[in-house]
Order: sequence, then structure tokens, then C-alpha cells
Amino acid sequence: MTRNKLRLAIVGAGPAGIYAADIMLKAERNFDVSIDLFDHLPAPYGLVRYGVAPDHPRIKGIITALREVLDRGDIRIFGNVRFGRDLTLDDLQQHYHAVIFATGAVRDAPLHIPGVDLEGSYGAADFVSWFDGHPDVPRTWPLDAKQVAVIGNGNVALDSARILAKHVEDLMVTEIPANVAEGLAASPVTDVHVFGRRGPTSVKFTPLELRELGELRDVDVIVYDEDFDYDDAAKAAVSGNKQVFVIDKVLQQWRQRALRQAQEPDAPKASRRLHLHFFAKPLEFVDDGTGRVGAIRYERTKSDGAGGVVGTGEIRELPVQAVYRAVGYFGSPLPGVPFDEKFGVIPNHEGQVMIRDEETGEPRQLYGVYATGWIKRGPVGLIGHTKSDAMETVKHVINDLGNWWQPEHPEEEAIVELLESRGIRWTDLDGWHRLDEHELALGEAEGRVRIKVVPRDEMVDLSRGEA
Repeated sequence: MTRNKLRLAIVGAGPAGIYAADIMLKAERNFDVSIDLFDHLPAPYGLVRYGVAPDHPRIKGIITALREVLDRGDIRIFGNVRFGRDLTLDDLQQHYHAVIFATGAVRDAPLHIPGVDLEGSYGAADFVSWFDGHPDVPRTWPLDAKQVAVIGNGNVALDSARILAKHVEDLMVTEIPANVAEGLAASPVTDVHVFGRRGPTSVKFTPLELRELGELRDVDVIVYDEDFDYDDAAKAAVSGNKQVFVIDKVLQQWRQRALRQAQEPDAPKASRRLHLHFFAKPLEFVDDGTGRVGAIRYERTKSDGAGGVVGTGEIRELPVQAVYRAVGYFGSPLPGVPFDEKFGVIPNHEGQVMIRDEETGEPRQLYGVYATGWIKRGPVGLIGHTKSDAMETVKHVINDLGNWWQPEHPEEEAIVELLESRGIRWTDLDGWHRLDEHELALGEAEGRVRIKVVPRDEMVDLSRGEA
């Protein structure tokens, strides 16, 4: 095998995969690189396209930077190719010298409490996929609850709560798909309750996310005075951390507004309310007697003085007809690739995938296989953190040159011939441009930036010029 060129496959065309490709191409090395990017979706950008709420155009601006990388033309894209079904690890080993998995984490992390399987209990990740127009989720969503609970104190929880509480008319300037707008327009929701087991100074959402709640038209944000009896640890967090300081400032403003409103019972009220409950640990989703969620039972907690909380023994119950679990994302196993079921990641050392030696039982490197992004380190950190993550992984790919795979068919056209021989209707960069232009045109016709195409077949047809 010649050592003067690396044929690199990257599975996952979200930020982690695109950053890894870009960093590899710009890295200092003594060999050439040819990179093919594979994704199971017909369109690139992963969670930036399908995991960020449609009313967050500032965050979606990262697509501009990702687009610039792809539009250079030095990275090939193969969309609508499902790893494990259309293409296997053995296939990659026959065509590439190494592979980086950047498949992220798209499943809901489990929440182990009674009633979690009742009708009306939903994973927030699935809900986000629905309102973002993911092609692999149902077109409809059961929005029939007047009172809804959202479990979690991270950005996904706030995104879910905001979309549930927001009037659909205020979403029509975004790229929200038509089926989503129709579903939200019929929602009878009046109250959305967000539950976090820790206090206001321990939340995981960002100040930007929090402020946006206060900007919702005809929605009152309600906080509860009992949650603001800060101990020394909470006070120290406010005074010692700028982000916590800003979050506390916003919450305190809402707290004072709630106190004023309580003194003015005849003042006009919004038609919808978004409640933030802190020091509230969910215990059970209560069956209404028909197999559906009828209430949430939770325990009041208090600070333990060291950044955690302990239960108080005070149990409360609140009527709700639906619950959204936003307790984190979780990775999915990939056929033929090692997987840590406990943490939802590919086991690795700095991106080098590890397996257990059958003879010694000790971990050893699985040469040629690497990981980056959330499937490498778990679903923590913001999108920008994937850059440093990718740099670490790419460094090892370069340094492992002596242990690369030795593919039988490294020619660039060989993988194209393989996909075509299997009848895979793959999409490429030109195809994404066609789909992108079509979605922008749909939006322009209605005075919006974009309207997403949702059905997978339609996305593929448009991308391949077969519509």
C-alpha cells in the first residue's frame, strides 16, 4: 500500500463530521487526503438542521460556516446512505484507510421513574425531530393536552417548552414545515410546566435561551417565590459566575413581576402560561385510569450546600395530560462498531476507538476506526466544542499512519460503483444545492426564509433532479 495518500471516510455530516474533515484537510501532514462524508439523511448539517428550534436563526447561522467548508468542493458528500444497511464497516475497510464516526447522539436518555411508558409521555428529542421536519418521524404529533410538563433544565427543555407555549402565528416567519404549523395551530395548551430538580443557580440552559421565554407574545412566564431562598452556595454562584449572574437577574425580574401581578388580580393576563418549577424532582407520571398521563408527582428538594440537592419528603402532585422528557440525548450503537451501553458512546481514547483484547481482557486500539463529537464524548457541550474534539481525533489519525487499513479498492470511483451496484439513491453536494434552492423558493413564495421539505423520498427526488 502506498503511504502518500489517505482515503478517509467520515460517517456523519453534522458539525462534528464537517469540522473533522475541514481540520484534516488543513492539518500539517506529509501525505495527500481524499475525504468522503456519509450521512443517513439526504441533507447535511445534522442536529443544526434537525435539532435546533426553527425560531433560533442566530444559532442556525453556524450553517453558513459549515456551508463554506462544503462548498470548497474538496469533500465529497454521500447522503441518504445508511451505515449498517447500505454500507458496512467491512465495505469501508475495503475502500478506505480509516474511518471517523461522527454520528452524534439523537435518542432520548432514559428516565427511570414509574409511569414513563404511559400514553402522553414523550421524549423531547423525538418532539424536536418532529417540529424540525425530520424525515424519519411521523408527520403528526398528538397535541391534545391543555396542561403539559417538561422535565429538564437544559436548552432542549426550554426549546420544547417554548415551542409548546408559543402561538403558531409567531412561528410562521421561520422555516417551520406546514404539517408542524398545522399541528401546533390545533393545540389547546394553556399551561406548560418546566421541572428541574435543582435550584435556579444550577440550571444548564444559557441566558439567551432564558431571555427568549420572556419575549413570547401572549405568554406569561411564572416563577415561584419559594424557589429563591438562596443559601451561601447559591449566592456564591451568582456573585462568582457571570452566566449564573445574568440568569439570576432575568429570573429575579420575573419573580418581581409575579409578585406585582399577585397584588393586581384584575390586571390583564395572557392566554398561555409557562411555569418554571425549581427544586422539583419528578417521582412518577400518574395514570389517569385509562393508561394515559393524568398528573406528575414530584418531591420538593433543597440545596445540600455543596452544589447538589436532597429530598425534603414533601410530595406534590400537579394535573397534566402530557409529559416531555428532556433529560439529555443518548448515542445509538452502530453495526460492527464497539459501543458502551452505559454511557451511549463509542469507547475510545482521545478519539481512537478501543476494544477489549480477547486474551488479556485489557483495552487495545481498534486500528483504522476513530470517533469524534457526541458519539465520542457524550452529549455535552455546545456545537463549537466539536472543533477541539475533532482536532484531537484528527491528530491521532495522522500519527497512526503506520496502522492504517490497507484497502483493496481505494480508488475514488470504486465507492460510487459499489453504491450504484446496490441501487442506493445517494445524494451529493450538487443535490443538496438543488434541495436548498427549492426550500428557499418555497419560503420566498410565502414571505419566509425557507420551508423545509419533510418526506425523505421527496428530498431525494429533488436532490437527484428526479422530481
